[in-house]
Amino acid sequence: MVEQDIEKRGVKDALALKAMRKVQRHLFVEQSLWPKAYNDHPLPIGEGQTISQPYVVALMTEALALRGGERVLEVGTGSGYQAAVLAEIVKEVFTIEVRPELYTKVRERLQKLGYKNIHLKQGDGYLGWPEYAPFDAIIVTASPNHIPPPLLAQLKEGGRLIIPLGSTTFYQNLTLVTKKGGKAEVKELGAVAFVPLVGEGQKK
Repeated sequence: MVEQDIEKRGVKDALALKAMRKVQRHLFVEQSLWPKAYNDHPLPIGEGQTISQPYVVALMTEALALRGGERVLEVGTGSGYQAAVLAEIVKEVFTIEVRPELYTKVRERLQKLGYKNIHLKQGDGYLGWPEYAPFDAIIVTASPNHIPPPLLAQLKEGGRLIIPLGSTTFYQNLTLVTKKGGKAEVKELGAVAFVPLVGEGQKK
């Protein structure tokens, strides 16, 4: 999977590639989906949500330019796969899941897999996790139509935020936001398709 679907498509970051090789994707989906777990496409995880395409997980991870030692906020835990990939690289991952059923499931999964550096809570990720801010990097795995101001506020100066930005019903632009002088410097990385960000993100 890593060689064929990720490296050949241009992902070069050594830490991201190492993490993608280590984390077993089949452990984050139902057993009936194991035969498809290493295909390069999303898979359902319940509650109308999906586990992201492996290439997109690697691309978003690479975009954060992580070097180890960081504290990263993830909005939209989902299956826990992206959080696990991040946890193989950084010091601490703070991840938020809005859906109680998915939260309960992923909490049990991450505990079973032994991740000690992933901190999980159930709540509205649009609002971030201010008690632990500022963060070195933020990753959003659901789509709003704008950059959530609370997340930009909780990002360190010089930090990076990766987010699928745009239409919440069709396709979005994967957008890299770098905080400079307290403001967002934006770079579009290409088209993606994510589920909508719910909670406060739907009301704006």
